Amino acid sequence: MKFNDYKYVRPEMAEVKEEVLKIFEEMEKAQSKDDFLKKMDEFIKIRLHVESMFQLVEIRHSIDTKDEFYDKESEYVDMSMPEMQDLTTRFYHVILNTPFRNDIEDKYGRHLLNLAELSIKAFRPEIIEDMQEENRLSTEYSKLVASASINFEGEERNLSALVPFMENPERSIRKAAYEAYSGFFKENEKEFDRIYDELVKVRHKMARKLGYDNYVQMAYDGLLRTEYGPEEVKTYREAILKHIVPLVVKLRERQAKRLGLDELKYYDEAIEFTTGNAVPKGSPEWIIDNGRKMYEELSGETKEFFDFMVEHNLLDLVNKKGKQAGGYCTYIADFKSPFIFSNFNGTSGDIDVLTHEAGHAFQVFSSRHYEVPEYSFPTYEACEIHSMSMEFFTWPWMNLFFEEDTEKYKFSHLQGTLLFLPYGVSVDEFQHFVYENPDATPEERKTMWRKIEKKYLPLKNYDDNEFYDRGGFWFKQLHIFTSPFYYIDYTLAQVCALQYFIRSRNEGDKAWDDYVALCKEGGSKPFLQLVELAGLKNPFVPETIPSILPEIEAYLDSVDDSKM
Repeated sequence: MKFNDYKYVRPEMAEVKEEVLKIFEEMEKAQSKDDFLKKMDEFIKIRLHVESMFQLVEIRHSIDTKDEFYDKESEYVDMSMPEMQDLTTRFYHVILNTPFRNDIEDKYGRHLLNLAELSIKAFRPEIIEDMQEENRLSTEYSKLVASASINFEGEERNLSALVPFMENPERSIRKAAYEAYSGFFKENEKEFDRIYDELVKVRHKMARKLGYDNYVQMAYDGLLRTEYGPEEVKTYREAILKHIVPLVVKLRERQAKRLGLDELKYYDEAIEFTTGNAVPKGSPEWIIDNGRKMYEELSGETKEFFDFMVEHNLLDLVNKKGKQAGGYCTYIADFKSPFIFSNFNGTSGDIDVLTHEAGHAFQVFSSRHYEVPEYSFPTYEACEIHSMSMEFFTWPWMNLFFEEDTEKYKFSHLQGTLLFLPYGVSVDEFQHFVYENPDATPEERKTMWRKIEKKYLPLKNYDDNEFYDRGGFWFKQLHIFTSPFYYIDYTLAQVCALQYFIRSRNEGDKAWDDYVALCKEGGSKPFLQLVELAGLKNPFVPETIPSILPEIEAYLDSVDDSKM
C-alpha cells in the first residue's frame, strides 16, 4: 500500500473518550496482571490509531496548505490534540497508581513510568483550552510563512525558492535575495510580533496554572528532560562560548579571505567559495536514485529501509507553491511508516535532507517493534543524534551527488556543523530570556536577540539591513514559535555526531554497529543512557567539547580551500 492509499477517517473525539474511559475503568478494576495489561494494550492501540490519523492530516496539510479539506481537518486536529493528551495523561495516572506497576516495568521497561511521571507534571485538564489556542497560533505562524509570494527575478517565489539565490556567487544577487527574504518578515512584522506575543502569554498562563514560576521548567518537563535542567544547559552554553566561538571566528575570517573580502556581510555567510557552493548535479529523481544506491551499499538495514520508503511513496521532497516551509520526519504508527517531508531547492541542503531526515526515519523504522508510542522516538536531543550522524556515515557516497565538487561539499559540511553551534545556543539563550520575562515587549525581545547574537556571533554584520540589525532575524526560526526550547537539542546531538565522524574514520564498522544499536533502542531509554550505549561522550561534561576539536580542526586545516 502506498502513502496516497493510507485512508484518513476523522477520529470523533467524543466517541474516543467514551471508549477510552471505559478501558480505564476496567484497568482500575482489574484483578490480575493479564487483565490489566490486556486493557492497557487496548488503549495503546486506540492511541496509536488516533495519532496516526492526526499525522496523516498534518502531513497532507503541510504538503498543500491551500487544500480546503485538510485545512479544516488541521483545525480539528489542533482542537483535538489537547483532548487526546488529556486522555493520555489520565492513562499515566492509571499506570502510576496500579498495583501492577512491576508488571508494566517487566513488559515495557522502567523508562515508560519515568516518562509518565514527568508528563503529568506538565499537563492538567484546565489547560486544554490554552493548549488549543497555542496550537491555533502555531498553525497561524506556519500558514503565514507558507503564504510568502515574493516577486524575484521575474517570478513569484516562496521563501524556500529564494535560497539558491542567497547562495549565488554574484554578491549583488545574494544581497537582493536576502533583502527579499527578510523583507517578507519586515512587511509582516506586526503580525509575527502579535502571534509570538500571544504564544508567550498563553504559555506563561499555562505554566502558572500548573504551579510553575514560568514556562521554562514546564517546557523542560514537557520535553521529558529527565537528566538535566536549565543550569546544566547554561553551563553547556558557556562551553560553546569558550571553545567553539573563537574557532568559528577563525573559520569566518578564513572564509572572508577565501572570498577575497575584507569582511563578511550577512549575505556572504552562505556562500563558501568564489566558484560557488557545491550543489547536486542532477534532478530530484536522480537524487533519489542515487540515494537508493547509497543506502543499498551502506548496509543491509539501510537498503531494506530506503526501499520501503521509495516503494510506499513516503517521501515528498520537491518545493512547490502552497507547501509548508522546512523539512521533517514523522511516523504513522498504523502503517509502521516513517514519512519524510522537505523542499528541494537545488542546493546541498537537498542532500542534507536525504541524509538528515533519513537518519530520523531509519531510527523509527529500526525501532518500530516497540508497542508503546513513547518509544517510537526518543527525546529530541537523542533523536538528532540519529539524523546528524547519518550525515557523516554517508560521506563515502557524496561523490554520487556532488561529483567533482565532493571535497568542496565535505569541507563545507564539516565546517557548517561548527558554525551552527553558536547560533543554536543563541536560540536557546533567547528563549530562556523570553519565558523568564514574559511581559517583555516585542522591541525588548528583538533588542535582546541582537545582544545575544553579538555575544555568540561577534562577526555578524547586517550591513544596511535595518530590520535584522535591530533583532528581527529570529522570526524565520520555526522552532521559536512552534516548538519552544526544542533547539539546544540540535547542538547537543551535533557534539555527539561529531564523535561519530571521528569514530567512523578511525573505527569503521564498530562505529556503524554502535549507531545501528542506538537506532534500535528507539526511545526506550533517556538521553544520557542512550549516549553511553552508543559509545559516545556526555556533551555536558566540560572535557567533551575540547576533546573532539583537534581532529576536526586537523581535517579542516588539511584542506587547501583556496583552490576550491
